[in-house]
Amino acid sequence: MPAPTRPQADLFIIGGGINGCGIARDAAGRGLSVTLAEMGDLAQATSSASTKLFHGGLRYLEFFEFRLVREALEERETLLAAMPHISWPMRFVLPWSPDMRFEADTPTSRILSWTMPWLRGRRPAWLIRLGLFLYDNLGGRKILPGTRRLDLSRDPLGLPLKPGFRLGWEYSDCWVQDSRLVVLNARDARARGATILTRTRVTRAERADGLWRITTEGPGGTRIHHARALVNAGGPWVEDVIRNVAHIPSAEGVRLVRGSHIVVPRLYDHDRCYFFQGTDGRIIFAIPFEEDFTLIGTTDMDHRAPPGEARCTEEERDYLCAFASRYFARPVTPDQVVWTYSGVRPLYDDGAKSATAATRDYVLSLQDGEAGGAPLLNVFGGKITTYRRLAEGALARLAPFFPQAGGDWTARVPLPGGDFPVDGVEALVAQLQARHPFLSPRLSRRLVRSYGTESFLLLDGAASLGDLGRDFGAGLTEAEVMWLIRHEFAQTAEDILWRRTKLGLHMTEAQRRELEAFVDRHHAAHSAAE
Repeated sequence: MPAPTRPQADLFIIGGGINGCGIARDAAGRGLSVTLAEMGDLAQATSSASTKLFHGGLRYLEFFEFRLVREALEERETLLAAMPHISWPMRFVLPWSPDMRFEADTPTSRILSWTMPWLRGRRPAWLIRLGLFLYDNLGGRKILPGTRRLDLSRDPLGLPLKPGFRLGWEYSDCWVQDSRLVVLNARDARARGATILTRTRVTRAERADGLWRITTEGPGGTRIHHARALVNAGGPWVEDVIRNVAHIPSAEGVRLVRGSHIVVPRLYDHDRCYFFQGTDGRIIFAIPFEEDFTLIGTTDMDHRAPPGEARCTEEERDYLCAFASRYFARPVTPDQVVWTYSGVRPLYDDGAKSATAATRDYVLSLQDGEAGGAPLLNVFGGKITTYRRLAEGALARLAPFFPQAGGDWTARVPLPGGDFPVDGVEALVAQLQARHPFLSPRLSRRLVRSYGTESFLLLDGAASLGDLGRDFGAGLTEAEVMWLIRHEFAQTAEDILWRRTKLGLHMTEAQRRELEAFVDRHHAAHSAAE
């Protein structure tokens, strides 16, 4: 029996990470018909394994990546205005030590080695201050406060550190819940008419009669789709899609770089983050995480295994513990680690000598096919902060094929739940508690930080905690679980505990198993009803 055929779309997008979902949202908002297929869950790979920052990339200035840094700095505030529930300003403390070193092959280190050989690869304090001055001024900063100098021997921000650190600076960047960012882009794309298919693998894509003919395998079996253009946003699998799905020869490729993180019980009481520079030229962050923990990362290591096999190795765990322990007065040890995660960054292979030096910029490669056939756009690299600009760039490359499409529109347009002022979180929490006084302050804040104004829809009609159904632990109720299943593409307990939320960190193994059984029973009953 031939596979069922779906109606023709303007765009078919492979990949449900931030780039794929961002392009789907942008394209659907321009009036194009869009289908997106993701082989697993949304944000299942790289897009849920970031350091969870909207940041300009302070260290990229050493590589003279001024355009990338400026674009990322401009985007911080653009994105902040569109999603004040899942993103918020954070202040970073950067302690200085004379032991700090450049990585040997950065352009800045080479220039200083030639002009100031007596530095012997050290990062001088004046150069860091110059970098922070550029960081404050390259991107037209309006919302975020600027840099200030710190005396860490007197400032309370120096208390968690070893006593030898005196000079430091405090500067601004932004936090973002990366997995929720992806899901909210997918939700908005669907609301604008896009078809979002999860757990659906693309097995073949070929040009036929001026269109792309795409074969998928998903919950409904084998399907055939037709599209006027194909976007390959496969992330770490982008090369696999080119060679083994579309069967197109290409000299372009990605450099897979693994970034691993560790999570430990909270190391200090304040809400600032730390930016630590190492003697090997690398940097790591220590960030307050999920109220009770500190997130430490990331590593930069070439990854030679399949992308889906990214794991934080014992070597990386020990490296991060030792790195943080050079700064914190109380050592960070492997036995403190309660969770690790690791993702593979699909960096464009620019031939850099080291993983750290490989460009974080994105490359959009358009192939028209023979005689102007159906176009293929391959997306290489990118970073979470510039996903919206990448999507605009992708639509600009495809514009000649879709003259009917609308123009750029996504800047500062709220994602679902983000339709309130940047500084309006506290007011929204107060409103939620006033309407639902049975909520604890902690739960109210978590709901607002996850769902924004949609918290009121999630809780609609509830006059007590009992009205929200079963409590699975850590404040996760049946009402929230069903919201995530019905509205946010969640299909498994893992989707809920580690991507839509991070409540798996706060729950016992027994509670996690109870949730898993509930979700399985729900899907079984739903399938039987169909």
